[in-house]
Amino acid sequence: MTGLLTEPVLTAFVLAVVAAAIPLMLAAAGEAVGEQAGVLNIGIEGLMLVGGYCGFAVALATGSFWLGAVCGVLAGVALSCITMVLCVWLGLNQIVVGIGVGLAGTGISSLLYDARFAEAKPRLGAPDPWEIPILSDLPVIGPGLFAQPGLFTVSLAAVGLTAFWVHRTLPGLRLRAAGQGPAALDASGGSVVRTRSTAVLFGGAMSGFGGAFLAIVSAGTFTPGMTHGVGYLAIVVAMLARGRMRWVVLIAFGYGLCIAAGTALQLAAVSLPTDAIRMVPFIAVLVVLVCFPRSSALPPALATAYVRGRG
Repeated sequence: MTGLLTEPVLTAFVLAVVAAAIPLMLAAAGEAVGEQAGVLNIGIEGLMLVGGYCGFAVALATGSFWLGAVCGVLAGVALSCITMVLCVWLGLNQIVVGIGVGLAGTGISSLLYDARFAEAKPRLGAPDPWEIPILSDLPVIGPGLFAQPGLFTVSLAAVGLTAFWVHRTLPGLRLRAAGQGPAALDASGGSVVRTRSTAVLFGGAMSGFGGAFLAIVSAGTFTPGMTHGVGYLAIVVAMLARGRMRWVVLIAFGYGLCIAAGTALQLAAVSLPTDAIRMVPFIAVLVVLVCFPRSSALPPALATAYVRGRG
């Protein structure tokens, strides 16, 4: 057990926390925006997988992690257009459409991977880190937090800017009004359809980014179904956070701690099945929902299609 307290092992532990937390944080931030606007996106798992596959394939072909991440974002946006058209424009059931989008994304990514990479199973190299002078030299947390790839910094900046947009700007106020009282937004001259469409596309971009980060940074490869339920967990995280991005970040890093701790226990020769480790975050979420049910209060108009003149 004392071997686990060495600096290299502790540094690896911090890196594992970050690798697990960032994809969930990005997806949950995007879902939080959608929920605040009144759109429940059940298909995040599929969006992440499509973003992950496209990000991996482009990064592998071009050697550019940045281009891979951009393509992952665009893939998430493209697939989320289905939700935008069917749910926001046509007013169809968001849960049914979301399930379809999730299944479609899972199937498409698996099919494309099997067609191109099933035999070779290629892997990416490690992206170059952005080292922050002095801070990156700190023991344990230096390499783990201050010598991360540039996509890590962009991820944190994206969530920070999202928080500012939602809570400190007029467009953010309109976005929250679309979930709290769409009729009031409509009466004041705002467009519920345009606001919700923006939220859906933004959520798709963040989910695609989360999937791309998972594939090209956290794992260095893509495998079918590699999200293992992170997309569904992101929905619950967004509900618990109630649009507050600081809580999204804290819960995401708590998830990362659970995953990294499970791996550390395995290294310590504690006999724990991998599936049991992956169950821990979901069990923790259920406990939180039971203990703090009011913390998951949702916008009144969530998952409800808005039709002008019907309230």
